[in-house]
Amino acid sequence: MIPADLSNRRDFLRQATALSTMGGLSIHNRLACAAAMNGGHPLEPKLGHHVARAKHLILFFFTGGLSHVDTFDYKPKLQQDHGKKLSQNEKPLKASPWKFQPYGACGKMVSELFSNVGSVVDEICFLHTVRGDSAGHSAATLGMLTGSITIPMPSIGSWLSYGLGTLNTNLPPFVVLAAKEPYNAYLAWDASFLPGYHKGTRLFPGSNPLPNVESPVASVTRRELESMMLSDLNLEHFERHGRELDLQSRIASIQTAQGLMREAPEAFDIRREPQHVLDLYGGNTSDPASFAAQCLTARRLVERGVRVVNLFDVGSNSNWDHHGDITQHAGLAKNVDRPIAGLIKDLRQRGLLDDTLIVGCSEFGRTPWEDADPKGRGHYNRNFTCFLAGGGVNGGTSHGLSDEYGATAVENPVHTHDLHATILHLMGLDHTQLTYRYSGRDFRLTDIHGNVIHQVFA
Repeated sequence: MIPADLSNRRDFLRQATALSTMGGLSIHNRLACAAAMNGGHPLEPKLGHHVARAKHLILFFFTGGLSHVDTFDYKPKLQQDHGKKLSQNEKPLKASPWKFQPYGACGKMVSELFSNVGSVVDEICFLHTVRGDSAGHSAATLGMLTGSITIPMPSIGSWLSYGLGTLNTNLPPFVVLAAKEPYNAYLAWDASFLPGYHKGTRLFPGSNPLPNVESPVASVTRRELESMMLSDLNLEHFERHGRELDLQSRIASIQTAQGLMREAPEAFDIRREPQHVLDLYGGNTSDPASFAAQCLTARRLVERGVRVVNLFDVGSNSNWDHHGDITQHAGLAKNVDRPIAGLIKDLRQRGLLDDTLIVGCSEFGRTPWEDADPKGRGHYNRNFTCFLAGGGVNGGTSHGLSDEYGATAVENPVHTHDLHATILHLMGLDHTQLTYRYSGRDFRLTDIHGNVIHQVFA
């Protein structure tokens, strides 16, 4: 018999599996009983290690290498010394082709490339001394999004899903908005050795962001739908000739899929928004494939309980990697500038910004000097800029000081591990305690490194 006092699905499945081994229960019965239980959902909200400053994370990733000296790290000396060589072996310094001006009450100098972001600088904290461990796109992307430049590890969104669960089990805890694949493709949002339901769910911006999400059945009760899904799983099990299934991952996937059929169509339908909200994000919000529509979708998702949303503005081609002509930054900046500012304003107006941490980053920055082509800039991982806004962040500030050319940290250097530790802390997690045992070792996002940047907290 099955004990009546089982308090969660994990205990139930463990004991049901033992009974099955003795012939007591078939896998179909175990799945059916597990699905019928209300408690113990593997993605149910969890308490963190301390009081969280933010409940949600929206992460912008600017693929290719956003130039810090052309956007947010103003260097007058770089402008003055254009064409000068710091040594005989160095390439000539390259001034920014864009003008900078002060914005907000804080007087932050921002490039004309991001004039709309400039209008909300009092909400933003800029980190001007970030460094990573690789100057190669693939490794640096993994480093920024997973903490490892070598072996693919769980992404930061997967770690947050694992550590905190989700506030709405009818939607994925971790959503990825990516029209094109970035470097490393799905590894940028993979769960690796964490349970599969922590992996990012990729949406394809457009009129049908998640194909087949609408139920093909005109009217069906929840019990009937679960029965059909469980039957499919049962069949798959036998087709795999008895191979062991991760029951918890399968059950969680079934439940999320059922919830998606009910809630996703409404969540993705930005046409429900009033015109003044659409206008905040820019004139192309009517195009569901636009970055403006993605930013608005991100707000609608966190509003409905999604824990993490990761937005990629471009893919591994035609991105911010402008070796040949840095002025091509202009087109990409125009695409993201107003939507990012609109999202921050929208969250603030709705009272959601204090609960939502926004992070903007790239895999690395770009050189303050010319590349092989004098019109471009090369990769530069030794010093670049990221930004934070919202949940618990001290807006209108800058942390860290780079030298007069933006090449080296002079005060408060920040490693990508430090950035990750800080994000986790704001979300209520201690990066040294958020671990997962795999292959005989306790793994964590920051490996054995990382220091929380307490100075950026409000």
